[in-house]
Amino acid sequence: MKKLTLKFRDNLTFIYSCFLLLFVPLYPKLPLFDLIPGYIVRVRIEDFLILFAVLLIFFTNLKTKFKNARTPLDRPIIYYLAIGFFSMLSALIITKTVFWEPLHSGKMLIHWMRRIEYFSVFYIFYLSIKNKTQIKIALIVFFVALFGINIYGFGQKYLQWPVYSTMNREFSKGWRLVLTEHARVVSTFGGHYDLAAYLVMALVFSGSIFLFIKNIILKAFSLIIFISSIFLLVLTASRTSFISYIVALIILIIIWSVKKRNLVWIITRSVFMIYLSFFIMLSFGELNERFAQIMGVKQIWALISFAKQPVKIDVPKHLTLEQELSLIAVESDVPPKVVNKGASGTSESKELPPDVEKDIPERVIITYTTDKFGKKIASYSAVPRGYSPAAFNVGLSAAIRLDALWPRALKAFKTNPLLGTGYSTLTKESVSQFTEAESTDNDYLRALGETGLLGLLSFFGIIFYCLYLVGRKLKKLEIDFKFAFLSAYIAGTFGLLVNASYIDVFEASKVAFIYWAMTGITLKLIALGKD
Repeated sequence: MKKLTLKFRDNLTFIYSCFLLLFVPLYPKLPLFDLIPGYIVRVRIEDFLILFAVLLIFFTNLKTKFKNARTPLDRPIIYYLAIGFFSMLSALIITKTVFWEPLHSGKMLIHWMRRIEYFSVFYIFYLSIKNKTQIKIALIVFFVALFGINIYGFGQKYLQWPVYSTMNREFSKGWRLVLTEHARVVSTFGGHYDLAAYLVMALVFSGSIFLFIKNIILKAFSLIIFISSIFLLVLTASRTSFISYIVALIILIIIWSVKKRNLVWIITRSVFMIYLSFFIMLSFGELNERFAQIMGVKQIWALISFAKQPVKIDVPKHLTLEQELSLIAVESDVPPKVVNKGASGTSESKELPPDVEKDIPERVIITYTTDKFGKKIASYSAVPRGYSPAAFNVGLSAAIRLDALWPRALKAFKTNPLLGTGYSTLTKESVSQFTEAESTDNDYLRALGETGLLGLLSFFGIIFYCLYLVGRKLKKLEIDFKFAFLSAYIAGTFGLLVNASYIDVFEASKVAFIYWAMTGITLKLIALGKD
């Protein structure tokens, strides 16, 4: 019993880190309390769990005076955080894009501290792991969490399991929702984009392990996780994430191909994995329709559907050309219109952007009148929602970025090219405005606008330095567990870097927590050497 107690104490930090690796992705983003009234970022239970882990790591290494607490990322992380700090001072003193009042400066400080929290997860996993066996255990925990996320996502789609979203201020209060017909699956994440970004990374890890494992039972289990994760990615209907996943998968196959040097092996595995991905994408969900919206291939997709189930028509002889055409005319030959009933009962047609399902008013105005008996009567009038020309050309999703989010980030960069205008300043239309959420939907432009060129280079410099360390080690390895793990990390990171061009993936808390956890595990795997 004494030996068991000592063993548990020696591995306490690792056990707790595995608990975090399971809890963080599986527990929904339910809030505990507000940090700033009216702001969408709230304190959640994982924040306290991560703080406890940091304290546990701190007191564990206090006995050894932190002799074994150094990591390869110490200096790069310190450089980035220092630049972020000076960016905040610049925003307050030089550019004056943030007021000193706690409502504004406090919000900016929260975002800087969130970066510290994300990096702390890297230290938790790097310092808690002692050997390669623990890394294998951590990977198993990672796959268990992935399997649970898949199950819950399918439950939301087909069994109306609860949805907890952070897509707007009201939903982020912890509202219990269910998915509507065209809603996208979020599983345990706060939004479908977050889930899709996580799956980009998770898919290449499951794919790489599938390629490595020789045990039939384990290989079948990894294939089940791989296929179910592709299904879930399709149900998120995220075009950018699917493209990012395909890029990551191709990189993974290239890495394996260079090492394997077996043409038959390369062709069979790559064709199988890529064909499977596209088959699921084209056969299920609405992702194929969303690609058709931006690629202008709706007619091609109609032809594919027609080829799969051709319509049989008995054409009488001796018909004119007009009569023959009338036999195959369908309603879709005319561009669809949304018909709204006006106050007078007349019908008004309004064409919508290709990725908008319903014409929802921008807001509803309520006016009150008093009748002859002194009773109040409420009347409602809807303010119609307007769309820019870009929304009709590229869709509403892309138009929001092109019309508002990205130009604001570039404007902030021009204001202060070196240090930007500070965290949480890119969605404001004026310095005095308080915004309830922050998003640029492009991590590169967000870093450029908030922290300038120095912030952009220092943050992504950390990621590329990790890729350099892993790539340098990968060249020396034969095909084994370490090779499979490191190749998946490289491919997954490149997938997230592609995804970051359209989504703020490194600011999405669940994605950031898991990415830096896997970074800690990966760099520790390198540090262990031949262990």
